[in-house]
Parts: sequence; C-alpha cells; structure tokens
Amino acid sequence: MIEKGLKYESVATVGDGNTAAAMGSGDMPVFATPAMAALMENAAMKAVEGALPEGAATVGTAISISHVKASPVGARIAASAELVEVDGRRLVFAVRAWDECGTIGEGSHTRFVVDRERFMGKL
Repeated sequence: MIEKGLKYESVATVGDGNTAAAMGSGDMPVFATPAMAALMENAAMKAVEGALPEGAATVGTAISISHVKASPVGARIAASAELVEVDGRRLVFAVRAWDECGTIGEGSHTRFVVDRERFMGKL
C-alpha cells in the first residue's frame, strides 16, 4: 500500500558532466537545472519503490520546479522527495534540493504507477 509521507533523499556531486555547460541548458560551469530535476525525480522514484506491487514501477509525468541558486563544480547536492498526495495510480511529491549554502530549488513532481511489462509493451 502506497501511503502519504514516504520520503527519500538522493545525493550528487557537481562535476563536469552535470553542469549547465555540459548538458546544454546554459553555458556556465554550474549545476544544471535538468540535473537538479533528475535528482529530484530519482528521490521520488526511490521514495515509493519499496511500497510498489511486484512488477510495478513509477514513471514521471510532470514536474514544476524553481532553480533559485547556482552551485559550483565540487558542491554536494541533496534532493528530497516526500509523497504528499495519492490519487489512485497518481502520486504527487513535494521536492526540494539544497547544497552546503541552503536551498537551491523546490517544487512538485507527479509520477504514475504502471505495470512494467504492459508499459514497455506499448512502445
């Protein structure tokens, strides 16, 4: 049973591969917004994976975030996700990311529970 309140925290270090310049979302050597979004999604996915029925997975369908502060190469980034709404197969998470100096981004993320085999069979 998937219930509100499930949480997880994912961690990354800013390196050459996850900067805005490397990912094409900007031209400076700072943590990229797409990398922050991916870290938030990872935390949400991990928050519920232990509560899923066998053969199920979650897929991201929406994300609404702000990225309010830059983080340099070498910074440790953490992202948390907390399940705040369960509506059938739809799961809504509050997400937040921070570095050593404080919050760098926050928002919400929606995922849906799917049957892995059926999902992949539709491709």
